[in-house]
Amino acid sequence: MVMMAGLLFMAVLVIVPFTLASIRHLVVRSGHPAWLSRRLNARSRSGSLGLGAAATEELHAFFNANKRVQIEQRQAQLTLPDDGHAGAPPRTGIDLDGGTAVVKR
Repeated sequence: MVMMAGLLFMAVLVIVPFTLASIRHLVVRSGHPAWLSRRLNARSRSGSLGLGAAATEELHAFFNANKRVQIEQRQAQLTLPDDGHAGAPPRTGIDLDGGTAVVKR
């Protein structure tokens, strides 16, 4: 009986977030209803995961320690500055002592 309750609990932890994520995907792709589609699109532009995806990832991390490392690495990556031209010579130069700024085209 306890094992059956545990399996039911785990199924709910997996099925409910998956269902929510699927419904969100269908609404965003179809655009109907329009008010919900606009709200979901506005929320997804922030770059965060949806409720279903976040819950599924946390459940995966609970069983797999490597997933926890991946989630923490992603969070660290989001906090780092976005340096698209790493290794390229700087396009701007600011000399605080001389009071000059150089901008190259």
